[in-house]
Amino acid sequence: MNCEPNSERIPEEGLTLVNRLRAMGYEAWFVGGCVRDLLMGNEPNDWDICTSAKPEQTKAVFEGYRIHETGIKHGTVLVMSGGAGYEITTYRTEQDYSDHRRPDRVEFISELSGDLARRDFTVNAMAYHPSEGVVDLFGGRNDLERGVIRAVGDPGERFGEDALRMLRAIRFAGRFSFAVEPVTAQAIHEKRGDLRYIAAERIFSELKGILSAPKPSGLLVEFADLFAEILPELEPMFGFAQHNPHHDGDCWQHTVRVVDAVPPEPTLRLAALFHDVGKPTCFTLDEQGIGHFYDHVRQSSRLVHQALNRLKCDKETRMAVEALVLAHDQTLPQTPVGVRRYLAKQGTQLVSQLIFLRRADILGQSSERREEKLEQLNRFEALVTAELERGGCLTLEQLEISGTDLMEHGVPAGPELGRLLKAALNGVLDGAVANQRDALLAYLHIM
Repeated sequence: MNCEPNSERIPEEGLTLVNRLRAMGYEAWFVGGCVRDLLMGNEPNDWDICTSAKPEQTKAVFEGYRIHETGIKHGTVLVMSGGAGYEITTYRTEQDYSDHRRPDRVEFISELSGDLARRDFTVNAMAYHPSEGVVDLFGGRNDLERGVIRAVGDPGERFGEDALRMLRAIRFAGRFSFAVEPVTAQAIHEKRGDLRYIAAERIFSELKGILSAPKPSGLLVEFADLFAEILPELEPMFGFAQHNPHHDGDCWQHTVRVVDAVPPEPTLRLAALFHDVGKPTCFTLDEQGIGHFYDHVRQSSRLVHQALNRLKCDKETRMAVEALVLAHDQTLPQTPVGVRRYLAKQGTQLVSQLIFLRRADILGQSSERREEKLEQLNRFEALVTAELERGGCLTLEQLEISGTDLMEHGVPAGPELGRLLKAALNGVLDGAVANQRDALLAYLHIM
């Protein structure tokens, strides 16, 4: 971690805004995440400013600038400069969080210390100006050095004010590979039920952020009770013994290994999280004491649909996750024709993602037949790569004939048209006919 923030990273426009406020007799500082990122040597995404100026005073200071007042009720004025927006917020305290998310009342104050005290975590409760250095009243710098996420003040009060902060704590810990400080972690366990007050969209956004961490498995295990609060579908996997030689961990242990092993992309991480969620309800034990999970992919897919709908996940992501979960346990073709047909059915994007998921699934299992499974997957991947590099026809849109061509040769519009186009595509996929207009028409016996 840097001893001092690198002020050269501060945008000139942002520094001009801060100094303009100061020149008019007001206090003004960069605050929050941008200070944290500067201290960590990271590039800040946002440059938030806090000031002793009241909102109307801020507006007056920046007369002539383009200003948005959407947050002015809570003290925030958005000032546009150099093509970017800078949120300039009056020092404030907050009272009464009846919805466990937003304050019912804010009170503008004149002291920076009171404003920093209302913030969520110590690493986000620092202010900075190049001429005066860092203001750190709650040990944020020390927590950055220790790799700790710690609430400002009483964590129970912080989470009672805004329950979403619990998920934010876990997201920050995962993003920076930090630990959640024990007292803060205990408060998360105790207050997790308050997440019922938070909008589903907010929860889903934080969940995606948590799953996008480099290795979220440790946090998924440590805060399993919190994740069961927002995703009760997961809880039956906790400690569920699989009684199967292909698995050396319980269902949840296997799941979090798979989550770690796929690339940190939301669709893949969600698919990894849910790929075996249906196993506990599909479990049977044979006479030899071996566990089986017949049709668990369909049950898992149903639970994915239920969970992601409840979290207001966008339809495109939900459908992609459902498709990956359905496909993750299929037998993969091992011939060029089979691979072409599989690509045509599933689509190239899903197949590319499926390879990542299948490899992670195998690596998350026991060593039983692991090398054999990986060899089969590698053969499949090599065939997929060869087919994509060849650039062959895989979809109806890529056929060198269309419905118009067939109608010009006397085929009436209707179901027969679609049947013939599919037959032509299957012929190309099977290698029975070249994807050439005359060859395809001859193949369909309509020339």
